[in-house]
Order: sequence, then structure tokens, then C-alpha cells
Amino acid sequence: MKIQSTSRWVDRQQRSRVLWQSLIAWGAVALLAYCGFTLQVNVLAISSLFLLVVVAVASLCGFWQASLTSLMAVVCLDYLFLPPLFHFNITDSQDWVALATFEGTALVISRLSAREIRSARDAAFHRTGMEKLYELSRNSFLMDLRQPPGPQLAVLIQRIFGVGAVALFDKSLEREDRMGDWTTDDQDLARDWFLKEVAEDDLETGTSQRILEDGSESLGALVVRGNLNPLVVDALASLSAIAIDRHQSFEKEEKADAARRGEELRAAVMDALAHEIKQPLTTVYAASSGLLEMGGLTDLQRNLVQMIDDEAIRLKELCTRLLLTAKLNADQVGLEKDDVNLLEVISQVLAGPQLVTQRDRVQVQVEDPDLSAYVNRGLLAMILNQYIDNARKYSTPDSPITIVGRNSHTDVVISVHNVGSIVKIEDRERIFERFYRAPDIMDSVPGTGIGLSVARKAAEAHHGHVWVVSNEKEGTTFFVSLPGNSRRNQ
Repeated sequence: MKIQSTSRWVDRQQRSRVLWQSLIAWGAVALLAYCGFTLQVNVLAISSLFLLVVVAVASLCGFWQASLTSLMAVVCLDYLFLPPLFHFNITDSQDWVALATFEGTALVISRLSAREIRSARDAAFHRTGMEKLYELSRNSFLMDLRQPPGPQLAVLIQRIFGVGAVALFDKSLEREDRMGDWTTDDQDLARDWFLKEVAEDDLETGTSQRILEDGSESLGALVVRGNLNPLVVDALASLSAIAIDRHQSFEKEEKADAARRGEELRAAVMDALAHEIKQPLTTVYAASSGLLEMGGLTDLQRNLVQMIDDEAIRLKELCTRLLLTAKLNADQVGLEKDDVNLLEVISQVLAGPQLVTQRDRVQVQVEDPDLSAYVNRGLLAMILNQYIDNARKYSTPDSPITIVGRNSHTDVVISVHNVGSIVKIEDRERIFERFYRAPDIMDSVPGTGIGLSVARKAAEAHHGHVWVVSNEKEGTTFFVSLPGNSRRNQ
């Protein structure tokens, strides 16, 4: 009812404006006719003056006002300037020519004027839209990235564009934020449109729906109710997608930074513990070795002391790895590199006390007995020891462990293969991270999650790299690529 009343009021205002403009134009024509008659202006001159009035009215007021002005001008021209004077003779051809000229001029000029007015209005509208979009983009870059972007964007869009209602669904946070006049039926409107994956403009209700996209990925949905230009709504969707993407990137950076700080803290604690443990551990190892050397122990005592001795050796190696990893992380290792024969290092590793009972399982295949790498001997031995120890722990009992060394262009590639538990695809990168252990073997096989990370750091210190290939058919193979002799001067 209120809308109908408003429409009638607007129509009355429109008719009133046309009437007043027409009356003013008629007054101008009458005044011009009076002055022309008084001054005895000829027909051609007064017709030109009437034509100018019609052009002015058509430009300023519109076609209907100019058309009424044309009729008034023809009447004045016929009555005062065309014989017989003071008589209406509208049937005369001159009157019809004048009327056609005036009407045609009114039509052409009013159309040109209306087109110019529309162009100016559209330009002003687009300029205003661009200014608002610029303000939104500037404010969106000032948003608090620690807070969800949805509420902030909804407030900005409603405030800057003056729309009746805004709803924004954020897929990553699984939340919908609304501002303005929404009914209870519209609670999940943006979420529903996101699931439909449809962009639409409803001219009747003035509602526009857009899917927020970043490339091929859908980030959410935007619903705006406010009779906005579809191009403006598209721009709003793009700016909203950018803001959501920035928030997601910031969250990822925050998580990565928190993980890095946690890793640094754990590393610092482990390094401190390694320093503190190494001295008393050396004492324990010296005491157990001394007891074994002294003799006079029963078989049970000797076995117990031997166990202490072996575990002390293992703990010493673990402490050494921890300390070496800390130096590798801090880039404090001044690597002393040399040409190291691969077979010699493998033999040295296999001669260690931990592999005494496992030596028969290990098969060595080096294509060239003189094959050597330009590396630090101690770090290469540590990598091999870790790979062999890993293969021993995770392989099927008594199954063979194969060590292969070969040339690959300018590098030397060493691999250690075993048959047993499989490394899942999602864990093949992560097992080289410090302290990470695959969930499926965490409780079944003892370990610290340090060894493979040390191996990777040692390889990277030589500008090499490590990787693993694993499947049920062929088993698991760990690889390390290190510089050969041909790269020693690079």
C-alpha cells in the first residue's frame, strides 16, 4: 500500500513538472511573438527564433515540453505573421511545414539530450561505484587478519555501498556471517548458494549471489540485497575472495611460524640434554669397559655389564647425532671434505658393534671398487649407519639388506634396500623431519625420530639430497645423492 501511494505521488509530481515547464515555454514563445510583431520582424527571422526556443526546451526539458512549445509557436506564427493576419489558417502548407520542422527538431534534440544525460548519469554512477570499490579494497587490506574475515567484510560492504543486507559464507571456517535485514528463512542462504555453485541476479528482489573463487578453488559465497550493478557485485566477490585468501595465507604462515618456534624450542632442549648427558654417559661407558677388562665376573655379571656397555655406546652415538644436528641447523659445521672411498666407509660401518649379529644379512653391491665421493667421511658414515640401522629395525627378520653404490652423472648415489614395513606416500617426506615418526609404527618399533632428519641435514650440508621409495611388491629403499669427484671444484 505504501509503495502504491509513493508511486502515485511521483506520477503527480512528474505531471506537475511537465505542466509548469510547458507554461514557461509558452510564455517565452508568446513574449517572443509579441516583440517580433511589434518590431515588424519578417517570417523567416521569427521562425528561426521560434526554432531556437524549441531547441532550448527540447535540450533542457524533454520531448513532450518541446512538442507543446512547437504547437504554440505554430499558432503564434499563423496568427501574427502569416496572411491573413489575425486569422487561424492551419490548413496552409506553411503551417504544416513549420510544425513538422519544429516537431522533428524537438524529437532529435530531445533524444540527443536524453542520451547525453544518460551517459553522464552512467558515468557518474560508474565513477561512484569505482570510488566505493577503491574504498572497500583499501579497507579490506587494513582488516585484522587474526580475526575471521566474514564479519569484517559484511560490515564494510553494507557501510560503503549502503545495501540492505549482506551474507558471506567462508568455506575454510565453515561459518556464515550476515548483516542487515535477513529473515529466519535466510539463515543459511549464502551456504545454500555455495553448495549450488550458481551465480545469479534477481532483479525483482534486488538480490545478487556470487561464488567466491580463487582460480579453480571455491572459497565461499556472497549474497547482496541492494539493487547493485552486476559488474559491481562481481568486483565485490573478487575483493571478498582476495580478503579470504589473505586470511588463509596468514593463518598458514602463523601455523608454520608456531611450528618453527616449537621445533626450535624442542631442538634447543634436546641439544642441552645431549650436552648434559654426554659427560656422565662417558663415565658410565668407561666404568663398564673397565669392568669388562678387569675380568673376574660371573657369566651373569659379564652379560649385564656387556649390556650396559652396548647401551652406553648407543646413547653416545645418539648424543653425537643430536649435537651434530644442532650444528648443521646453525650452519656452524666447517666441513672437511676429501675423496672418500665408498667401499671403505661401508666396511667401517659394518664393523661397528651394533651390526655384529647382522653382518650376514647385509649385501654390498658397488659397481666400481674405486668409486669415491667428495664428502666428509664422518657424515657419510653417519648417513650409512642410520640407513642400515633403519633397515635392520623395520625389515622382516633375517631378510637381506642390500647396499648399492653407483655413479650418476656428477653424483654418487647410495641406496639401502630392505623388505618389511612400507612407508606410506603421505609419510615419505615427513619421516625426514626432526622428531616425526609414522603413526602406524610409532608404538611397534622403538625410535626417537632424529636419525633420518640428521641424515637429510648431513646430505644437504654437501648440497645433496635424500629420498625414499617404498611399495609392498619391491620393499623399501632409502637413497642419498652426494657429490662425486667431478664436483669437487664446484
